[in-house]
Amino acid sequence: MEGEPTSELVRAQLRRLRLNAELSQEEFGKLVHFSGSQVSAVELGQRPLDRFFLKRADEVLKTGGLLTSLLKMAERAGQPSWFRPWLEAERDAQQLRCYHPTLVPGLLQTENYARTVIRADGMLSDGEVEKRLAVRMDRQSILVQPQPPQLVAVLEEYVLRRADESFRGLMIQQIAHLIECAEQTHISVHVIPAEISIHVGLAGPFTLARGGDGGWVGHLENQLGGATIDNDEEVATLLTRWESIRSEGLPHRQSVELMKEVMMSWS
Repeated sequence: MEGEPTSELVRAQLRRLRLNAELSQEEFGKLVHFSGSQVSAVELGQRPLDRFFLKRADEVLKTGGLLTSLLKMAERAGQPSWFRPWLEAERDAQQLRCYHPTLVPGLLQTENYARTVIRADGMLSDGEVEKRLAVRMDRQSILVQPQPPQLVAVLEEYVLRRADESFRGLMIQQIAHLIECAEQTHISVHVIPAEISIHVGLAGPFTLARGGDGGWVGHLENQLGGATIDNDEEVATLLTRWESIRSEGLPHRQSVELMKEVMMSWS
């Protein structure tokens, strides 16, 4: 989209702010705990933009978090065109309803869990994994803003129990995070017990977002990416399926107790 920040703009702003502060690359590097050559490499695009570096730069240059915010915006702008409409809908949502049959929903994933899920795609480089991870973690910021959306998430008990020995520590951390999230007034997590073997949700994951105008938008995930759904008839179908899926989940208190039970079994 025209006017959206890019990584080049972030670099240009960094250089402008450093020069306005009358700091050489060496002087600035000492303040942010980088060498002068590393600062030069960042400004010239020879070194990837680093969140820790930009956070320190914001502190040293007293920007009020400008550089970190620009990086987040640039990462969003770098997302595929099919994903941008959903990012906007999710960011502006007053209510969110999400269901996933095989994974913890992205908005409730820990950083370690999310990195493991993204890294499962062997076609991605380490840099691309970290880039996608940063965007996913940034998306979660909507849940801690002053007026967060009401989020209702439904997941399968199998999702909590599916882990080998090397995955157990990660799952304990992830389930503890789900329980912590479920204790917040604007987040509700419901677990569909394993004995419910067949229901309409198993056809695939989806999320629904209700905007300030009261209208709903849906998002479907698939192996090649996803699609934003704004057709009234299709959205109505997703809303109907959501009600069916939600009815299969355990009530709030029982869901939390089940999550605690699974976490204890892993430990």
